[in-house]
Order: sequence, then structure tokens, then C-alpha cells
Amino acid sequence: MLAAMSRPPAVTAADPEVARSIDSDVLAPPRAGGTAVRPERLLSLDVLRGLTIAFMILVNNQPGPDAFHPLNHAEWNGFTPTDLVFPTFLLLVGVSLVLSTASRLARGVARGTLLLHMLRRSVVLILFGWVVNTFPFQHLGSIRFYGVLPRIGLCYFVAGALCLLLPGWRGKAAVAVACLLGYWALMRFVPVPGFGVPTHDVVINHPDGNLTAWLDRALFASQHLYQRVRDPEGLLSTLPAIATTLFGVLTGQWLRTTHTPQRKALGAAVAGIVLAAAGLLWNPYFPINKKLWTSSFALFAGGLSLLLLALSIWLVDVLRVGRHGVTRADRPERPTVWAPLLVFGTNSIAAYMISELLPGALELIRTRGGNLLRSFYAALHTALPAHGVAALLFGLTFVLLTWLLVLPLYRQRIFLRV
Repeated sequence: MLAAMSRPPAVTAADPEVARSIDSDVLAPPRAGGTAVRPERLLSLDVLRGLTIAFMILVNNQPGPDAFHPLNHAEWNGFTPTDLVFPTFLLLVGVSLVLSTASRLARGVARGTLLLHMLRRSVVLILFGWVVNTFPFQHLGSIRFYGVLPRIGLCYFVAGALCLLLPGWRGKAAVAVACLLGYWALMRFVPVPGFGVPTHDVVINHPDGNLTAWLDRALFASQHLYQRVRDPEGLLSTLPAIATTLFGVLTGQWLRTTHTPQRKALGAAVAGIVLAAAGLLWNPYFPINKKLWTSSFALFAGGLSLLLLALSIWLVDVLRVGRHGVTRADRPERPTVWAPLLVFGTNSIAAYMISELLPGALELIRTRGGNLLRSFYAALHTALPAHGVAALLFGLTFVLLTWLLVLPLYRQRIFLRV
């Protein structure tokens, strides 16, 4: 369950307790032996996480076909800016996981204790996902078991276990490669019952005749699947999503080195370019597809996410744009221009939960037009009939409402953790 932290002493958001959550991380320059010391905070991680959450709320509250094209997911094969949201968040989960795990290991926490803690978090995230999927009055007989939070929970636990079992980077990189190649091999060579062999009898990413969709239909009745015949967060496609999270884990290990922030940003940018290029090269043979989380999508989106992270590190931590003072555990930094994003960035899971539950709550308010949400959008569309404008303002309204609900937590220095 979400536990509210008491207000900490006058320090930055890099409180040791916050460092143990996927919402906030502490970066400690390694000692000569490679262990972490008392941290200096990478504000760029919270800034990028906050931007990701804000954009996620915006695109999740677009009324379908009325939205501008970039604010909708690609219908099938292809890519839009909206498709970058989830992989960026998963990559940041991986980065955070490394930093928080290293911090706890340095304090002497046993690996078995950490593993149990990760398992508990994973289960709680899955349960939170089911709460979101059933709110306010969804019948349990048609509950969607897949979803964003369940996928985060699964990826978080697998990546966390690998962090404890494989301390070096080579093992994690090998697992990421195995996930991508293994998923491609399954999707390419395993015959799909009722459809045949991919690339011979059907195209490799056939909307209904792919192995991922078939497995989801075999496991669950149609009412349990988001799109009835498939689910964008299905079981098999979690494999490449784990690879995305491991990209973040490897990035976190890079950020813990003694290299300068400039070199860290450059390294992340180079890795991003390489991954994105690899995804594009694979695209003709295994097309980029977010709903299947194809291996090419994992590479391409992971590369773009790394480029965003490199840009954030460069602007926020290297050039210190809009910042004053020093971010240290014993010396708080004065307010920055990034503060609006930090409201989301330091309470990301709470912000997501609120943003997902808020529409359901507002739909309970009845009006002459049906309910408050429908009436509000109808009024916007009447006043602003141009394509996409009303949908954009509708989504921005939800971003603002969620931000206002999370703001008191940020101001009181209360950080909610799983």
C-alpha cells in the first residue's frame, strides 16, 4: 500500500527513504572500491520523469480520433511521440532501481531482504493496476488483469532480481539481448494456431494472427483483454519490455561511475543513437510496433529515451539551467524553474494513480449531457470546433487537475512510496 513519509528535515528530495522508491533516486559517486557514498542528487532524473508523467496524463486523456495525430498511439506498425511515453518511464525505472539498490546495499541491507522487498513492491503495483482497471464499478468477471502498473511491477521485479544476481553489466546486457532475440524468434518461427507460420502464411505482425495475441486469448476470455482480441500489455510482450528496463539498469550503472557529468551525458547520447539506429535497421524485418512491443520498438524507443535522458542531464546537471545552489543531502537547493515538473517527478506513481482514478470519479457526477466529463468536452468542442484543439485542452485540464492534487504533497515534502 502507499505509505506517506513523514516530513523530513530540511534537506532535498534526496532523502534516504525516498531513495528506496522507484519515484526518487540518489546518485552517489562511487568510492575507489566501487561502493556508493553520501549522495549528490541527479535532478535531471526527476525532471525527465516529471515530464514523462505529464505527457502520459495528457495523451491518456485524449478523446480518441478527435486528438491531434502525435497525441495518439500508432494504430499498428509505426511510431508517434505518444509511443515514447511508456518505454521512457520503464527506462527510468531501471535507472532508479540501480541507484536505490546500490544505496541500500551500501548501508548493509541483505540481498535476500532486498529481493523480498522488490517482490512486495511488484505485487503491490500489480494490485494497484487492478484497482485502476476496476474503478469505479467494473465487474470482477470482466476485470483486465494486464495494464501499465502490472507491467511495471513485473519488469521492476525481474530487473531488480537481475541487479542482485548479476552485479556486472555483461550479464544484464546478455539477458536484454536474449529477451529481444528470443521474442523475435518466437514471433517469427512459432506457428500460430489457426493462422500458420509468420512471414510464410501471415505477416509477422498480423494484428490477430501473432503469437502474443494468440497467447493472451488462450489465457483470458475476450472481456479481460483491452482490445478484446489482444492486449498491448500482454504476457509475451513483457519480454522485450524487460529489455527496455534493463537498458535503464545499464544506464544507471553508467551514471554511478566516476566519469564527469559531461561524459555521462555524452555516453548516454551515443548509446541512444546506437539503439535507435539498430531499431530502424530491424524495422523492415520486425516492424516497430508499440502494441506488440516488438524488439525493434524496444531498441528504437529505448534509444530515443536515452537521448532524452542525455539532454536532461546536460541541461539540468551540467549547464544547471534555471538552478541555484547545490543539491546535497545537507544543503537544499533553492526553487528552480523545474519545480513544476518535480511535482510529478518525485511522486510519479501517486500522480499516475490519481490521473487514472480522476476521470472515473468525475464520470459519477451526472449532468444533463450525461456526466460531467462528457458535458465538459462537448462544451469545449462547441467553443473550439477545429480538429484537435478541444481534445488538447481536455487533456491539459487533466494534467492541471492532477498537478494541483499532487502539489500539496510536494509542498509538504511528503513523498508517497510503494
